[in-house]
This record gives sequence, C-alpha cells and structure tokens, in this order.
Amino acid sequence: MAIISDIQEEQQQKSPPQAKSASASASASASGSGSSSSGARVAATSFSTKFDRNNTSGFLEKALEFLAQESDFMRRPTAERDLVAIFKAEVKAKEEAKAETKVEAEEKKVEEKSGKRVPNKGNGLDLEKYSWTQSLQEVNIIIPVPAGTKSRDIVYEAKKNRLKFGLKGQPLIIDGELYQSIKPDDCLWSIEDQTAVSILLTKHNQLEWWKALLKGDPEIDTQKVEPEPSKLSDLDSETRQTVEKMMFDQRQKQMGLPTSEEMQKQEILKKFMSEHPEMDFSRAKIQ
Repeated sequence: MAIISDIQEEQQQKSPPQAKSASASASASASGSGSSSSGARVAATSFSTKFDRNNTSGFLEKALEFLAQESDFMRRPTAERDLVAIFKAEVKAKEEAKAETKVEAEEKKVEEKSGKRVPNKGNGLDLEKYSWTQSLQEVNIIIPVPAGTKSRDIVYEAKKNRLKFGLKGQPLIIDGELYQSIKPDDCLWSIEDQTAVSILLTKHNQLEWWKALLKGDPEIDTQKVEPEPSKLSDLDSETRQTVEKMMFDQRQKQMGLPTSEEMQKQEILKKFMSEHPEMDFSRAKIQ
C-alpha cells in the first residue's frame, strides 16, 4: 500500500455545509483564535493498488489518476515538468547507488586479489585499535583512549625506525618497526578532548607514500592514493623542485615525449655536434 499526502492547501470538501461549518469552528477553537477558518485542515489520504512488475505503466496511471482526483497537482502548469524532475532524480539516485555498490565490489575484488587495501580518505588505513593518515611529509596516527586519560598515563617512544605507544599498566597498542624511517626530534603527540591521542610523525624521506604504518601491518594500494595538489606549496624549495621534476617527467612519458633528463642529453649532443661539424653523427643514439 502506498500513502500519498494531499498537497492541496484548500481541499474541496464534499461533506454537508453544516459539517463543514462545525469543522471550521473546531479548527478555530483549537488554535485559540476567534476568526473563522476558510477550510478544513489538510489530511493524509490512503492510496491502495497492486503493483505488477510486468505492468508498471498501469500502476503509474492509477497513481496519477489518484493525484488528479484528490488534489490540484495535475492541473498545475508545472505538473509535467515536476513529475519528470521527480522521476529523473529517482533514476539518478538509483544509478548512483548501483555504481557505488559496483565500485565497492570491484575494490573488494582488487583487495582480495592483491592483498592490498584501498586507502582511507587520508591516504592511510583504519585499523582495529587506531587509524593513520599521511601526506608526503608526515604521518598522523589517531588512537582512541579511555575518557579522562592524562599525559602521565601515556607510554610513548619514537625512534628513527621504531614506535611504541600505550597506556601505563596495559599492553602496548603500537610496538613495532616503522615502514620507513622518521625524524624523531620533529615528532610529537597530544591528547585530543581526553578521548584520543594524536601522534604526528615527520618522514625522513618526503618523496614516497607509506604502504603501512608498521612493517607486517596490512598494506594499502599506493596507486589509489589521492594527494592534495595544494600541499606542494608547503614543501621546501629543494623538495618542491624534485617533486615538480617528477611530475613533469611523468606527464612527458604519458605523452610519449622525452623526460627532463633525456632533453638535457639531447641539448648536450646538439652542442657537441655544432662544435664538431666534421664528425658524422647519423648513427648517434642517446643512451
């Protein structure tokens, strides 16, 4: 059974005038106003029919007929446009849901086949006891802790290739060799709202994405990492130049054009050829 709310603000009443007057009086009394009401309060009306998957047009015809009888919707100039918009929105929502389900299924297949997981929105991974995200420069770890946790309750130790974290008197939550080395002096931790601890690790190599936080942990598929282009401006000049060179070379390869290194070799060869016109360079190749 489908329920369609009557959208007419002033529904035409089929009841006798005396009943209509009593209804208006009751409505005015309930609102505490002394003025008379111009119409009865709009009520929900039931719509019941069988839905046949082999005859969907029949169902739609009955629904539209019901709308025409119980409201002025079909008499509106925009009725056709509104119905088309509703149907299009419904179809779009179903297609998007179907596409999302398909993507999730494909990602699951990829994970099962490669053994690698799709990264979370922060290019890291959500694990049972903690989650981590990353940029090219840093790794951020969020660890839920009991409410009211104080700094004196924390056990923390960060070394170049190892990280320990936990609460005093309890088994360590993190204890293992890091996926790559860090700069311990540039790392820090803080308690967030007394319910979670945030650890910020500064990467030693700031040109690579980590596949995992600790060696032996589940790995992410770094090909699915989505870097933030705006973060490039946060790099120091030397690192930024290196990243820009890598990006340029990648674009050149995709277009079948020479990389920056190959272009440099070509320039050297051209200069050498101009300085030695007596030599035959017809078989010269750039290695």
